[in-house]
Amino acid sequence: MTRVERIETEIEQFSDEELIRFREWYDAFEARRFDHAIEADAQAGRLDSLADEALGEFQAGRTRSF
Repeated sequence: MTRVERIETEIEQFSDEELIRFREWYDAFEARRFDHAIEADAQAGRLDSLADEALGEFQAGRTRSF
């Protein structure tokens, strides 16, 4: 049995309260990982072309307010 399979087996045995707590923890964990990845991409310049494109659209008047 792999490590992931063992974890899956444990999760399947959680009570409703434990599952809620785990889900909240995992959502926060995943959000932190996502934020870190976006920050790393921004610092490395991997988002620059997207920002330039968005600014170009804005300056050309091809955007709208929400």
